[in-house]
Amino acid sequence: MAVELDFEKLGGLIPVVVQDYHTGEVLMVAFMNEEAWQRTLETGKATYWSRSRQTLWVKGETSGDFQEVKEIYVDCDNDTLLLKVIQHGGCACHTGYRSCFYRKLENGELKTVGQKVKEV
Repeated sequence: MAVELDFEKLGGLIPVVVQDYHTGEVLMVAFMNEEAWQRTLETGKATYWSRSRQTLWVKGETSGDFQEVKEIYVDCDNDTLLLKVIQHGGCACHTGYRSCFYRKLENGELKTVGQKVKEV
């Protein structure tokens, strides 16, 4: 059975939550269009749509920090994905942190709590 995702609700895009396959840590949130979805299925590497650059983006294509997709979950409305990935290179965030969610709101201020993997 082919999965029919609903790309129409957000103008051709669906949100994608990305978790570490082993730990469950949320690494990032991105978007896919239909082409990114198909390439992800074909290659096993997470491919997204860059809203700022208006182009396909294979995670790690330039940095080497690619995401090997191990499991894919589809929500009840067929309009959001959860990818469980192995994060090769250790860095999911373009700022050099393991996760894009490396800051925590404490007492009205952001506190860095995440692990910086490399300088970028």
